[in-house]
Amino acid sequence: MFSGLSAFPLTPISGDGIDEAAFASLVRRLTTAGVDSICALGSTGSYAYLTIAERARVARLAVEHAGGTPVIVGIGAVRTRDVLALADDAQKAGASGVLLAPVSYQKLTGDEVFGLYEAVTRQLSVPLCVYDNPGTTHFEFTDELHGRIAQLPNVCSIKIPGVPADPAAAKARVDHLRGMIPSHVTIGVSGDACAAIGLNAGCEAWYSVIGGLFPQVAVAITRAAQAGHAEEAMRLSDRLKPLWALFGKYGGSLRVVAAAAELRGLVPSPSLPLPLMAVDGAERQQLAVMLDELGLA
Repeated sequence: MFSGLSAFPLTPISGDGIDEAAFASLVRRLTTAGVDSICALGSTGSYAYLTIAERARVARLAVEHAGGTPVIVGIGAVRTRDVLALADDAQKAGASGVLLAPVSYQKLTGDEVFGLYEAVTRQLSVPLCVYDNPGTTHFEFTDELHGRIAQLPNVCSIKIPGVPADPAAAKARVDHLRGMIPSHVTIGVSGDACAAIGLNAGCEAWYSVIGGLFPQVAVAITRAAQAGHAEEAMRLSDRLKPLWALFGKYGGSLRVVAAAAELRGLVPSPSLPLPLMAVDGAERQQLAVMLDELGLA
């Protein structure tokens, strides 16, 4: 489950509620494409903007429509009490695993983050992936802290931020972390623009935003890297450079992916929880042309 392609779908919002039909359709689309796992309620799934009840409902919908594809559910929240409740909801929904980021308002210390994972793993009956995402949590893990957390029960993967663009530096980054964690804990790369580099450098998984919307191209990149065809994986990724550049311009992928999903009629428009807004105006028109040129449908 914590290897290969893990696809992160949007949670489309229509009016004041979740568009359950659109979300179910996105999940089935991923299963049909043959992704290795589906992660509901990651950052792309707007988990921080949903109530605990809404998140429980999304977890149930994801499991219900995923067929035999394993479902990972994001359980990050500001209070440990709420994280434990969300973990319980995810397990009751039938999730195969959970994803936990150290969400905060007051910036957390390393000991506080370790305490969070210690408290949660103590009550889990499913595997956990550590979500290292300083861009949203504003907490930066050290490899030493990753090593401590990876020793806890049920910790099975670490979702790291993007690796360096230089292949040798990327391999050194992955190898250093690998030396700090148990052998059963996988390393998964995020940051779609550097995913092929990360997979080629030894990451076992790609935790993918683009995979949650256009899974075929992400599956192709992943399978090429898994087969040892590093140049092919890079070729397929480099073809998407205009999209990666747009991700970078907006400081992340959510607004761009939401606009792409709206343009392709896969989710309602608007689809993000206010005050978030998808890419609009001239750049939305540019994105529409780009999707056609890249054959992303």
